[in-house]
Amino acid sequence: MRSNSRCTASAIAILAAIVLVVSACGGCSAPASSPSPSASPSASTSTTLPGTSSSPVRSTPSTPLTSPPPTTPRVHSSTHSPTPPRPPTTPAKPPGLPSSLIGVDVTRLPTSQRVVALTFDAGANADAIPKILATLAAKNVPATFFLTGSWVTTFPNQAKTVGASYPVGNHTATHPHLPQLSDAAIKAEIDQARASITTATGHDPRPLFRFPFGDRDARTRAVVNALGYVSIGWTVDTLGWQGTSGGQTVASVTQRVLANLQPGEIVLMHVGSHPTDRSTLDGDALPAIIDQIRAAGYTFVTIAQGLGSG
Repeated sequence: MRSNSRCTASAIAILAAIVLVVSACGGCSAPASSPSPSASPSASTSTTLPGTSSSPVRSTPSTPLTSPPPTTPRVHSSTHSPTPPRPPTTPAKPPGLPSSLIGVDVTRLPTSQRVVALTFDAGANADAIPKILATLAAKNVPATFFLTGSWVTTFPNQAKTVGASYPVGNHTATHPHLPQLSDAAIKAEIDQARASITTATGHDPRPLFRFPFGDRDARTRAVVNALGYVSIGWTVDTLGWQGTSGGQTVASVTQRVLANLQPGEIVLMHVGSHPTDRSTLDGDALPAIIDQIRAAGYTFVTIAQGLGSG
């Protein structure tokens, strides 16, 4: 019996030790850094985005951390192609200028015939227009008018009347000193004037161009030629624009034209009045100028006719 009791006590002691070991290990778990090899590939993991707090953000490999860029939907050209934009309309290219008129100023018509071209610049006001047009019509004399864009805009009715009976030329938009401007600014002046003159008179002023103040050089002349224009100067300036306050008279204006009379003479006059004394000497002298030129055996032509193109 003593032997059995001793065995029983030993068995009880061993059983108690086993219970204590099992109890001590019941809360143990595998380290977080060592996932189970049997974990599913789609199981979620934790990470921390750069620049944020250390709080983990739950994500899955199938969900990106940032939104993908928007995609452009495909459009089937057979049914959904947008209408292509129309190409800009290119203005008609002006006819090429004769080589003899490139890089030069026409200050006299290239002819030996006894002809004279009367020209009128319009850039200030239109005070002398009525008497000038009346005289030209009454005496059946052709003439050429060089208009600025600002003038035709200010005096559209007069511009329309001029264009109805006489050829017109381009005198720039605002009458600036062109050598002081860039090539682009010169082109803008000429193109703007062309648009305004064409609208007001119904006629494209090309190829006739007159430099404001007669102020030009090789560069500005090249720009003018490139735009399809010929530089038209003059043989004689009547100086009627100086007015009576500038010492001019009807007699002095007339005499200056006759003193320079020659085949192909180009006469420069103006359609406006003097800004202060309001005299219109060119308009007042025009009848006598026409009569005395004719008496000397000359006839009249336009600039285009004198250049053989009209």
